[in-house]
Amino acid sequence: MESDELLDLLSSRVSVTRYSDEDLERDQIGKILEAGRWAPSAGNMQCWEFIVVEDKKIKEKLSMYSYNQSHIREAPICIVVLGDEKKAARRFEDRGKNLYMIQETAAAMQNMLLMAQSLDLGAAWVGAFKEEDVKELLEIPENLRPLSMITVGYPRERPHISEKKRIVESTFVNTYGHKLHRLMEEREWKGFKTYFGKLKEKIKGEIGND
Repeated sequence: MESDELLDLLSSRVSVTRYSDEDLERDQIGKILEAGRWAPSAGNMQCWEFIVVEDKKIKEKLSMYSYNQSHIREAPICIVVLGDEKKAARRFEDRGKNLYMIQETAAAMQNMLLMAQSLDLGAAWVGAFKEEDVKELLEIPENLRPLSMITVGYPRERPHISEKKRIVESTFVNTYGHKLHRLMEEREWKGFKTYFGKLKEKIKGEIGND
């Protein structure tokens, strides 16, 4: 995949919450899960685990425990992402449990969302739910914590893509406050390699005079 194609994939992803009745193929589900397991992981501890929920009665209860978000029961599948608190704490103590586990399961979530997008499927990240109720419903062991869910299916419609902050509004060079736009004029984003190649040359001549 070319860099511009990757940027197109990233920028075209939206949260889809309306799905058709069409079932997913096993190969599609497998690719989404495979994408999740290739996420970066602190010390390669890979503390994520996944539950693929297809059962309509279970999805109905998941929807109820998620403040009645209807797309959870309507989507063909809902993937519940778990974090292994015991494993994370054993490797990295409190920081592993409270930070690294969250970071790497979030990275796995993003991988799966992007794979769903590449397959022309719709998907949505779900973070609002009653954790203890979900844990009991899915018979999740004590050491595992349900952190998030992903609904996946064929989109009935795709929402409008929301505007994002421009890079010059949220990026600094060397120290906080030294904004990118002070080093080069604003332009349409055409790719990382060309942009930062030119930026490197400008930094040499301008940062010392700022």
